[in-house]
Amino acid sequence: MKRSLFGRIWPNATAVVLFVGFVFPVYWMFATAFKPTGDIISENPVWFPTNVTLGHFKKAIDADHFWTLVANSITVTVLSVVFALVIALVAAFALARMRFKGRRGLIVTFMLAQMAPWEVMIIAIYMIVRDNDMLDSLVPLTVFYTMMVLPLTILTLRGYVAAVPKDLEEAAMVDGCTRTQAFVRVIFPLLAPGLMATSLFGFISAWNEFPLVLILNKDVEKQTLPLWLSQFQTAFGDDWGATMAASSLFSLPILILFIFLQRKAVSGLTDGAVKG
Repeated sequence: MKRSLFGRIWPNATAVVLFVGFVFPVYWMFATAFKPTGDIISENPVWFPTNVTLGHFKKAIDADHFWTLVANSITVTVLSVVFALVIALVAAFALARMRFKGRRGLIVTFMLAQMAPWEVMIIAIYMIVRDNDMLDSLVPLTVFYTMMVLPLTILTLRGYVAAVPKDLEEAAMVDGCTRTQAFVRVIFPLLAPGLMATSLFGFISAWNEFPLVLILNKDVEKQTLPLWLSQFQTAFGDDWGATMAASSLFSLPILILFIFLQRKAVSGLTDGAVKG
């Protein structure tokens, strides 16, 4: 009985410790953004802000080119995720359902591409973009962000496609559907959890990407939010309130998207099980 009790306590205790360790920095960032400057620089830390202020957020939003950079980040991130999902969906279906020469080699290639650090290719990427006269443009960022998230997206969706029984697809084809119609009407609705998970990963990867935009885009109006965030403290000196407000604004879309997609992924998994 004691062993059973211990077996229930230590996993929960470990989960609580990990939860606090991961969540506390996020809480401290948002809490600092709402604190007055006096509470931020106080020797005695203020754990729970009582005098809430929105001045730091106003200073961050009023910074130069803020809304332009927000539009750039959203455009590049959304387009790269959409392109990666469309390409990966077709490639994952081919890798999971079809047998052709070199199939295993392609899978290994995608794994190697996922493990390869993109930073080592920045010089080559810069030369390609420069020679095509496309510096200070959002097009190269969209293309390379798509390539960046594509390998893991393909590998993840391949697992979801392979998990769908072939009998469902074959039954639809017996009923008169073509292979494409069977994929769209039968397999695609069951891939909701995989699509949600891969789109979330792709969004986070593209939204947070920093080295590539630093090298390719020197024009301030063609940059994205990660680069603006890195220059924030330089622009405002030691204004930690404005810095934390900018960091909170930068992190907010990812937090909202994570909460939304997590809920959708679970509902999609349940709906898929019922439809199957």
